[in-house]
Amino acid sequence: MKSVVNVKRTKQGKHSTLSELYVNNQFVCYGLENIPRSVKIRGETAIPAGKYILGFNRDGGMNGRYYDDYPKLHRGMLEILDIPNFSYVYFHKGNSYKQTAGCILVGAQYVLEDGDYRLLASGVAYKQFYSAVAALLLQGLVEVDVQ
Repeated sequence: MKSVVNVKRTKQGKHSTLSELYVNNQFVCYGLENIPRSVKIRGETAIPAGKYILGFNRDGGMNGRYYDDYPKLHRGMLEILDIPNFSYVYFHKGNSYKQTAGCILVGAQYVLEDGDYRLLASGVAYKQFYSAVAALLLQGLVEVDVQ
């Protein structure tokens, strides 16, 4: 059986895009990306709407840092695969669109500051989101539907 992570974009800031993240139709947390652009700017463009496959990425420095932070939880970065013109796109913790680098940040709450959305309690949300999604990935295929 295929599992689905839905990224439902709900609000647009000057430089930020806020979304609600659902795992198999259950709300888990909020997401934050850069704004969508017709022409991609490296590290400053939201993922194009569409359906993608999720996988574990066990390479790179970010993977090592997250393993150090969450040794009992971490099995690899949650990477959204096969996005045209994008690579190494993860779900990870962070608060501001300036920290996304083209990825999706997670947070338990959000605020609007100076025209842009900012996430709060990112570490708490990350543990909850990661636990739910990693368990599904270990069981089989997980699709990410970005809307």
